[in-house]
Amino acid sequence: MTAEAIEAGPRGGGTGGGDVPLRIALLTYKGNPFCGGQGVYVRHLSRELARLGHSVEVIGSQPYPVLDEGVPLTELASLDLYRQPDPFRTPKRDEYRDWIDALEVATMWTGGFPEPLTFSLRARRHLAARRGDFDVVHDNQTLGYGLLGDIGAPLVTTVHHPITVDRQLELDAAGDWKRRASVRRWYAFTRMQKRVARRLPSVLTVSGTSRDEIVEHLGVRRDRIRVVHIGADTDLWSPDPAVPEVPGRIVTTSSADVPLKGLVHLVEALAKLRTEHPDAHLVVVGRRAEDGPVAQAIERYGLDGAVRFVKGVTDAELVDLYRSAQVACVPSLYEGFSLPAAEAMATGTPLVATTGGAIPEVAGPDGETCLAVPPGDAGALATGLGRLLGDAGLRARLGAAGRARVLDRFTWARAAQGTAELYREAIAARGARR
Repeated sequence: MTAEAIEAGPRGGGTGGGDVPLRIALLTYKGNPFCGGQGVYVRHLSRELARLGHSVEVIGSQPYPVLDEGVPLTELASLDLYRQPDPFRTPKRDEYRDWIDALEVATMWTGGFPEPLTFSLRARRHLAARRGDFDVVHDNQTLGYGLLGDIGAPLVTTVHHPITVDRQLELDAAGDWKRRASVRRWYAFTRMQKRVARRLPSVLTVSGTSRDEIVEHLGVRRDRIRVVHIGADTDLWSPDPAVPEVPGRIVTTSSADVPLKGLVHLVEALAKLRTEHPDAHLVVVGRRAEDGPVAQAIERYGLDGAVRFVKGVTDAELVDLYRSAQVACVPSLYEGFSLPAAEAMATGTPLVATTGGAIPEVAGPDGETCLAVPPGDAGALATGLGRLLGDAGLRARLGAAGRARVLDRFTWARAAQGTAELYREAIAARGARR
């Protein structure tokens, strides 16, 4: 099967291109269910694979993913060194279990991020003890040394986008040499990920833009990469006229105060917007950083009462939050896909989104299914947001067109079928090599 065939969408039902159900180990070194794409990806993909009749077991580390009924979770615990409220903690002596724990702490002490490597080593040990239990192993962007070589089953690896992109954006935003040195230490694991990626037999990614970036940044051969678009749970993320619209409400999702997410530009845009739309206010789904560019911008522009952060909400509360907004916004400088864009569009909420990375693949043409603006341009964001806030007819037209686009192109059922077909390709290729 060609990449173009998978991108066009699988056809047929059953177990995704084959009659025999598969036993799938789905690995995720980080699975935050409330923000960040990895936890959302694992939850919805595992559910839809199970609905196709496959046996899916998620093997993950903290923060553990929230999974739907019928999908078991095997906890492969790390030392959880970055948990709140005591991130970068030093574990007590009796917490250490083995040399992998010691490596995890040592890497943190030197300013690096150890979890992709240490999770891969724990996963390798776990899979060795369960050899024969799985037909395929699916790694969700760990790209660690521990997953190279024979792990007992064919390996398929999802790369949402190369983390080297995040690294470069943070280096570009660093204010001095000390900050740049800190960024380089933190992202040292990307050297490992580049080496591992080049040796992987089967890479899955979520957009054509990410495929191009993986070839350029990670050096993976194009013929080893398949594109399977992901999407929204369109039963959950749906319009509901009974939810009242809140005048001036803008909603965005931001998993962290990092340059990649572009939240600081949205805060600047809000300050400009409120000169003409004084009721405009922003609700951010994510944790509020007490310091950093976003906190500084909120203080600088006097927006404490106009920006609210929410976290830990239920699925239903999150969907209702988007339904209540007059506008949804994706201000990111880069996205490998953008689940928040697809989910907002699925509720019928009109979208203002940048053209960073793969966002246009999801959000569609400017003026037809969204309003598109250049990344990093607070003035353009303010103009787009103001245009929608002031035009109820445009909001209704873009909201309906966005919902139709998601239903046609971006659902988890389609993603599961395309992914299962790739599993079968990987199994057949491994058999042919033997």
